[in-house]
Amino acid sequence: MRIPRIYSTEPLAGQSELALDEAASRHLVKVLRLGAGRPLVLFDGSGGEYRAELIETGKRARVRLGEFSPDNRQSPLALTLAIGISRGERFDWVVQKATELGVAAIQPLFTERCEVKLSGERLQKKLGHWRQIAASACEQCQRNILPAIAEPQKLAQYLQNRKADSDFGVELVLHHRTELDLRQLEAEQGKPDSALLLVGPEGGLSQAEIDAALARGFLPLRLGPRVLRTETAPVAALSVLQFQWGDL
Repeated sequence: MRIPRIYSTEPLAGQSELALDEAASRHLVKVLRLGAGRPLVLFDGSGGEYRAELIETGKRARVRLGEFSPDNRQSPLALTLAIGISRGERFDWVVQKATELGVAAIQPLFTERCEVKLSGERLQKKLGHWRQIAASACEQCQRNILPAIAEPQKLAQYLQNRKADSDFGVELVLHHRTELDLRQLEAEQGKPDSALLLVGPEGGLSQAEIDAALARGFLPLRLGPRVLRTETAPVAALSVLQFQWGDL
């Protein structure tokens, strides 16, 4: 049986005991029906993981931490996904799959064609929701470092704050009307160790937004002859980038 992996919001230390939060406790005891003595793996998102043992069940289950492993399963390609916020559960799905595909960071964006309105308490609640989705995805895919999910901002502001000589090896904007593909890009620029990928919401980025990104040093990237949906495009692009330059 697969050993359950649990994300802890509390910092972890070896050879110690810890009371899990109610959500993790409920998952282990009520959903998985685990009893005392069952092995677990715990991680706190800062790197590495601990072998652990469930020693007490209940509303706040207790675990005993043991051996530490430094394995993080991070991609050698540091990927940041900057993406227009889409409606409903589409963006939740993108956060989950981007985490599984190894992105280091996600920057949600308000764009011209973005139909999602978030501010104040509602924005903070949604941000916490996305971060929880990323943590759950890390539990499943065995990552030990959570991707950073930044507070949403307007695309124009984000581009304005971008430096022309940024730390990214390459900055890409998905653009189905360009002729540049990944093979041509690698032939011209070599293999980068970091990349920033800009993707639009439903309806894509406007031509003015694409032009603004290009003016800031982004390169247009075409994935093929078909126009992909907003939830398909980032997953396809991230998969291609990880296959070409990462660890897929």
